Amino acid sequence: MVSMKTLTNEQRSQVVALICEGNSIRSTVRLTGIAKNTVTKLLVELGDACIDYQDRTLRNLKCKRIQCDETWSFVYAKQKNVPEGMQGQFGVGDVWTWTAIDADTKLIPSFMVGERDARTANAFIDDLKSRLAERVQTTTDGLKVYLGAVESAFGSEVDFAQLVKIYGASQEEVRYSPAECIGCERKRAMGNPDPAHISTSFVERQNLSMRMQIRRFTRLTNAFSKKVKNHLAAVAVYFMYYNFGRIHQTIRCTPAMEAGVSLSGHPKPANDGHLKTGQRRHPPGH
Repeated sequence: MVSMKTLTNEQRSQVVALICEGNSIRSTVRLTGIAKNTVTKLLVELGDACIDYQDRTLRNLKCKRIQCDETWSFVYAKQKNVPEGMQGQFGVGDVWTWTAIDADTKLIPSFMVGERDARTANAFIDDLKSRLAERVQTTTDGLKVYLGAVESAFGSEVDFAQLVKIYGASQEEVRYSPAECIGCERKRAMGNPDPAHISTSFVERQNLSMRMQIRRFTRLTNAFSKKVKNHLAAVAVYFMYYNFGRIHQTIRCTPAMEAGVSLSGHPKPANDGHLKTGQRRHPPGH
């Protein structure tokens, strides 16, 4: 097995490419012959670099319409199987990935790994607000914590609506399938959102992309993260690749290029030294 000390740039690129295409750590080991600990260490180091780069680069964005959502996953064990001595510990059991997407450029300006609570919502929306250059229209699902978070971060300088889905039956009736959605209710929360653009379709499609491209998000398998730092690293690498590396089929370039962020894409704005695009670490204290 190849160790971290003897890893060449070509081998590093091969590992990263396999992970970005949705391979697990163990399948990457089998395909490359590189030691499991080496692959994991490379993933964590790369994840830190991806977070730092996007945190610095995704700034002063000219987004107009933002959609936000949160996606469930778990680390170490499912919540019902968490040992008694580890109950209440962040990074053990349920873990949520919060994402924001620009409906026009498909850029992910901000993401966060945390719990599904008001604290994480506030940190996530605060981070999103810090990356935007002007007033936006924002749409979320019906989660109540968004109301306080958006008001706290934006004040009155936002057009905010929630899209509340109405389900016809309890999800427990169909074990592995979501309940049937029989309608949606559009609720204006702040400002004057355009009803034609009150939607969460793009961010929900992005959730599907995450489940297909990040092996740790695959349902009904044992491909879950054992440590939250590994989980965060995999998420950070995915969003770096999504924003800057992969050609989006709809816009026919990367989201960063479409947003004017990538140096190899559209020219950067002349009014400041920032490029523009955003991403986020887990909430302070986690």
